[in-house]
Amino acid sequence: MIDFHCHLDLYPDPELAAEDAGRARIFVLSVTTTPRAWRKTSELARPYPRIRTALGLHPELAHERFEELPLFEALARETRYFGEIGLDGSSKYRSMQHRQVQVFETILKTATQAGGRIMSIHSRNAAAEVLQSLKKHGDAGIPVLHWFSGTSSELETAIRRGCWFSVGPAMLRSKKGRELALRMPKHHVLTETDGPFARDKSRPLQPVDSWAAVSELTSIWRVTDEVVQAQLASNLRRLTAQIAEP
Repeated sequence: MIDFHCHLDLYPDPELAAEDAGRARIFVLSVTTTPRAWRKTSELARPYPRIRTALGLHPELAHERFEELPLFEALARETRYFGEIGLDGSSKYRSMQHRQVQVFETILKTATQAGGRIMSIHSRNAAAEVLQSLKKHGDAGIPVLHWFSGTSSELETAIRRGCWFSVGPAMLRSKKGRELALRMPKHHVLTETDGPFARDKSRPLQPVDSWAAVSELTSIWRVTDEVVQAQLASNLRRLTAQIAEP
């Protein structure tokens, strides 16, 4: 199983969350929300070879934590994964979007200078702006749009730009999410949970719950679980082969 977007450090018991994921042999991309969180979060993954830690600066925090950009740049060559990064155009954060764009474009420049990174990208209510920034920084690496919720037209633009997508149970239980997933190229799709933020009723999703996204994809793609799992495993191998470990 694959959980390509999960906040291990933000569970009530991060060590237990990492241990459970490691025991289940799930490939986890453990994303961070600030550069200062990266070093400690990386320690969670150390005993588990299938957990990777991404260096992030979440757009919801960009206006508060932009002064951590030099630390981001200093850490950039220690990981081949950046996340969670991106833009958020929801009403609560729209007034901070200038700062978000400044932070996101600095991160994309940093990725380019580092030779390209695999990037887990937030684009809620800002897909067009994210895609515009990615077009400007075409050598930044491989964008994986996490929980994509843009329009059909924005999805087509993202596909043309070579974007990947990570989809989770919460997204795939909505009509719009299923319609978008059906149009995504199967060879550019991975599963995620976005735990502990995404939930199953009142329970935070755990990496092991990525099986639920597999189950939803079997229905959307009209194939068996085995076909979905084989496709996802092949996708992960191809994605990670494109950017070398630092």
